[in-house]
Amino acid sequence: MPDGALSDRRVLTVEDEYFIAQELEEALRKAGVTVLGPASSVGAALALLDGGTPPEAAVLDVNLAGEMVYPVADRLIARGIPFLFTTGYDRSSLPTRFARVRRLEKPFEPFEVLRVLRKLFDAAGTGEAEQPGSP
Repeated sequence: MPDGALSDRRVLTVEDEYFIAQELEEALRKAGVTVLGPASSVGAALALLDGGTPPEAAVLDVNLAGEMVYPVADRLIARGIPFLFTTGYDRSSLPTRFARVRRLEKPFEPFEVLRVLRKLFDAAGTGEAEQPGSP
């Protein structure tokens, strides 16, 4: 059933684990989200960012088969697009420039991603969005 806060939003998903990507995509689509992806590599994610209509938010797996997603996160920050990390890593293992980025620790439930996305969109709508990487 579409979620009023998420319906018709465009969200980029970057995840290399097939079943997690599929479960996340299904939950987002049920909430009315237009899903861009899932991209399973940094190159594929950057191609999605650079082509067509940009996302309004993103869900990024930190480690994509040994490739860190940080170039995608940096591009999102440069464009003012909010995002969250999904990861098995603890916060201290992330570069300090991402200290303020919301993250969900794996394993997570899709409803948790929806909850965080609602918060990101609510913050952006009130002008209170955190800008990751800002001092």
